[in-house]
Amino acid sequence: MTRRQLLHLLTAAPALAVTGCTAQSASSQQEKPLILRYAENQPEDYPTSKAAKAFAELVAQRTGGRVKVLVYSGAELGAEQSVIQQMQFGGVDFSRVSLSQLAEYEPELSVLQLPYLYSDAEQMWRVLDGAIGDEFLAMLDGMDLTGLSWFDAGVRSFYTREKVVCLEELQGKAIRVQESDTMSEMVADMGIQPVQVVYSQVYAALHNGQIDGAENNWPSYEAMSHYEVAPYFLRDEHTRVPEIQLASIPAMEKMAALDPTFPDILRSCARESALIERTLWAEQEEGAEQEMLARGIVVTELSSEEKQKFRAAVQPLYDQFADQSELIARIQNS
Repeated sequence: MTRRQLLHLLTAAPALAVTGCTAQSASSQQEKPLILRYAENQPEDYPTSKAAKAFAELVAQRTGGRVKVLVYSGAELGAEQSVIQQMQFGGVDFSRVSLSQLAEYEPELSVLQLPYLYSDAEQMWRVLDGAIGDEFLAMLDGMDLTGLSWFDAGVRSFYTREKVVCLEELQGKAIRVQESDTMSEMVADMGIQPVQVVYSQVYAALHNGQIDGAENNWPSYEAMSHYEVAPYFLRDEHTRVPEIQLASIPAMEKMAALDPTFPDILRSCARESALIERTLWAEQEEGAEQEMLARGIVVTELSSEEKQKFRAAVQPLYDQFADQSELIARIQNS
């Protein structure tokens, strides 16, 4: 028996159990809203958490109050990996998770983490909101998950303790990278020494000289006060790794059983909440950058020639995705 068949039996069991109940009790059951849980690992005031609440409000409005989504922020229902596993068995109904986490289960998603894949944010959204994005969301069916929409997570650049203005000056330096084999290989291809440090310890590692720099987006750079110990920001914009809003298979089945139109309504609400999240993220990103500039952070912009050197350096990473070369070309030509 497959996992999906098992889930179907489990979700069908309550319906079978009420067979023979009185019409009155069945009616009272129907009057109660369907309660579904949404797991979010960020704090309540973070863009993704605000978007999750907007999603819940939209679902309640458009189902006439028949479906109620409860949002649990601050990782109350577990870390991302745990939440993914819970969703596969129906323990959690909705979530927003990083693409890098899902790529551990579906390696084909890793292509979307390649450095310098997009020329800018506008191109990324053309890709993800189009046919290619839909193809990637459909891949999640094989993980017993339903992909709903794409969230923004910003663009990552390097920042260092000492001023760096080009690739040559970065080479040989110890740079903290995200806990990802792809990220480690990316900087190694650039001639940089990749160092994996727990996120909460990056400030101390920079302060003590354990590492020469790190890489992240503007909001994280500000929120963790890394600018105090690494005031030089090299805007190379190497990766734009999106996040995905998910639904569990049992949640979609429960909504369909309640009303056949509800799954499509849910998808529409997810797309709208994604647009809300992107707007909130853009505002936070812009605000963080302006705050950093006001504090005197030195930002180095790369010339097109220098940026091409960064792209050329990571070609070995692209070579590993030779079997997806046609897909990469479709993305880059979008």
